[in-house]
Amino acid sequence: MDFDTHMRMGQPIVFSLIIFCSIIELSISAWLTSRFAAYHNYFSLAERDRTRFLLFTSAWTIVISSLYIPGSVLGGVASHIFFLLLTWAFWTAGATSITTALVGELDRKLVASSYYSLLTSYHLSSTQSIFAYPVQLNALQGFAWVTEALVTFALLAALIRGILAYR
Repeated sequence: MDFDTHMRMGQPIVFSLIIFCSIIELSISAWLTSRFAAYHNYFSLAERDRTRFLLFTSAWTIVISSLYIPGSVLGGVASHIFFLLLTWAFWTAGATSITTALVGELDRKLVASSYYSLLTSYHLSSTQSIFAYPVQLNALQGFAWVTEALVTFALLAALIRGILAYR
């Protein structure tokens, strides 16, 4: 198989994975945003605001990536590169900022031990953790980095495709 065939076959797969991970990220960030709005139990304004930014970023990615599924009106290489570069900047900023807001990583022992208590209650008491929803915040951070990696891969593939098409 030549490179063009790989690109035509791989593009829908990569964009489908990006959309899938963005839907998960949208679900987690929307749930956290609703909890933060209802109970005001966020650790800091940075945690609250960065969760909202990831909510925007995941919604942006779902809507715009859906336009790039094969057969759509937006199919040019330059258009892909522009969209992916902007989306890459959003995901890199979002993943980095939520990681910074959560001080790198959450207490893994607390996350593992609190998983079963989260099945019965929606948040932990303030004596257990400084973070109200450690499992969900850990998932938010993880899926942000996974989606950022997928967008990075798609951007590199689009850049390679653009360079080869220019020659």
